[in-house]
Amino acid sequence: MDGNGCFGSFMEKSKQYIAMICLQFGYAGMNIITKVSLNRGMSHYVLVVYRHAFATAVIAPFAIFLERKVRPKMTFPIFMQIFVLGLLGPVIDQNFYYAGLKFTSPTFSCAMSNMLPAMTFVMAVLCRMEKVDIRKVRCQAKVVGTVVTVAGDMLMTLYKGHVINLIWSEHIHPRRSSAPAAAASTDRDWFKGSILLIIATLAWASFFILQAITLRRYAAQLSLTALVCFIGTLQSIAVTFVMEHRSSVWTIGWDMNLLAAAYAGIVSSSIAYYVQGLVMQKRGPVFVTAFSPLMMIIVAIMGSFILAEKIYVGGVVGAVLIVFGLYSVLWGKYKEDKEKEAEEIPEAIKGTNTMPTIIEDIESNHAEMQKLDANTRQSSAMVISIPISEVPPMIAMEAPKGQVVKS
Repeated sequence: MDGNGCFGSFMEKSKQYIAMICLQFGYAGMNIITKVSLNRGMSHYVLVVYRHAFATAVIAPFAIFLERKVRPKMTFPIFMQIFVLGLLGPVIDQNFYYAGLKFTSPTFSCAMSNMLPAMTFVMAVLCRMEKVDIRKVRCQAKVVGTVVTVAGDMLMTLYKGHVINLIWSEHIHPRRSSAPAAAASTDRDWFKGSILLIIATLAWASFFILQAITLRRYAAQLSLTALVCFIGTLQSIAVTFVMEHRSSVWTIGWDMNLLAAAYAGIVSSSIAYYVQGLVMQKRGPVFVTAFSPLMMIIVAIMGSFILAEKIYVGGVVGAVLIVFGLYSVLWGKYKEDKEKEAEEIPEAIKGTNTMPTIIEDIESNHAEMQKLDANTRQSSAMVISIPISEVPPMIAMEAPKGQVVKS
């Protein structure tokens, strides 16, 4: 019984960590599959449309039936927040991210995404969701980590360096890309892709902050996810009609393009949005963005095997700086959570210590009641102990009067 209780307690404390780690594997697979699809010529605008169409089709039935009794009332401010969420996530973030992925590589894109926690922290401070006291070490760690993360991101953007040849990648011959923009990734395209990825990360951080704010007023996670995906689909269709003027770009068959759209929609949109919302309500937006370095490692290994991806010195050094800065921010967040727990524990102990005081008060009140009862009995005994000899004369004196009146 004790073993089962300990295991259950461990799983209860670890489920948020397990959920976020599983999501990183899902995101890693999405990066690899999407890169292959983009290299084969699929428009990233169309990919975003199909991705969120799949996500809406999967998540909407669950939202309709499971949350029909608990769904909050839709108001105009909430609708506008959901509209902006659809614009930040599906439209701006994913279109810019796919464009940056097209010009760079999956590992580089994931490494650039590691500055997401630092951006989220800065925005959380500006929105007063995080407090900074520069005199405390934990706050200094957050600030230093943010600066180091931005420095690593700039290094990856401005410096490429030599190619690091991996042993297994020399024996892998990747397929040639049919997309003209991705056929030869020049330094200019690499820089352009870096800027696009920075904009995408900024939009993604804004999405997390606004999602956390929206969940306070619209607490139905499934319904919120379905609405964001649906509105994002409509917005993406409008953007695609403006950016793509060829009807052939909408053609999709039973190939890698369909797999990329379905996988990204089901795993990286519907499931990811819902799980992130659940974890965010418990641990906050900074915790949710803390696991992105794991995705970079997974993508680097998978990309070197599947795509024979080239890894550069500048990318490795920048990624190391980003990871160091990231975990400096997370260490400060961890210490902050510990301080909050330490502040709550004395209050709980103080609350539990009131029980003996209450018991002592009850016992003292009971003793006083006993003393009062004893005093009452003593006074009663004194009244009863009046000499009886004095009573009959009084009765004898009154009796004749009573008799005379009667006669």
